Amino acid sequence: MDQSVAVWLVLAVAAVAANLPYFSERLLLVGPRCAPKAVWWRLLELALMAVLTFALGSALEARIGQRHDQDWQFYIAAACLFITLGFPGFVWRYLRRGRG
Repeated sequence: MDQSVAVWLVLAVAAVAANLPYFSERLLLVGPRCAPKAVWWRLLELALMAVLTFALGSALEARIGQRHDQDWQFYIAAACLFITLGFPGFVWRYLRRGRG
């Protein structure tokens, strides 16, 4: 796999994964339906999706070549980017106005 394809793949997966907790009413996306789902469940799912996305990026980096060790600054910046990618789902869930 080419490096640029891996980067775009991780970005696409991150954009979808960051929005999934806001569009699903199931616990951890596969559990029983819980409407309305509590905010702390959505935050837990968001954190879980971030960890899975970081793991995918790390695995692709190791497959392409040598994996570089990162300091805490990298993970904080990546978490902020992940939260920013989830903004459309947050707006759709909490900020949109109902019709009528």
